[in-house]
Amino acid sequence: MTDVFVDTSALYAALDADDEHHGEASEGWARLLDRIATGGLTAHTHSGVVVEVTALVQRRLGLDAARALHDRLLPVVEIRWLDQRLHERALAALLAAGRRDASLVDWTSFELMRELRIDQAFAFDDDFAGQGFVSW
Repeated sequence: MTDVFVDTSALYAALDADDEHHGEASEGWARLLDRIATGGLTAHTHSGVVVEVTALVQRRLGLDAARALHDRLLPVVEIRWLDQRLHERALAALLAAGRRDASLVDWTSFELMRELRIDQAFAFDDDFAGQGFVSW
């Protein structure tokens, strides 16, 4: 079985028809659902991504899109709820990196992926490749 991490960028692009990655995200989402249905894939994310993407979708696309996110997309993704230990590791990594381009949510994603030994990211954020993860 394969594990893949689902990022804010993929979730958002799947919902926003005007997003430059919408076509890729829609195809990727369909492939993800097929693989989950056959038991060949588990999709993961964390509560920081859920908060981040919900805020973006609500603000930019409206409440119907936020409802679709929570009713259609997120139910097939295993959500890891952040704990103090993961938060502190991500914050330490962010501060040690000394860069402004990757957010605390991104660093939390990287740390969780390393912890769960996930090397593939369903994401349109170049920071994942920069951390050595493969695009799914």
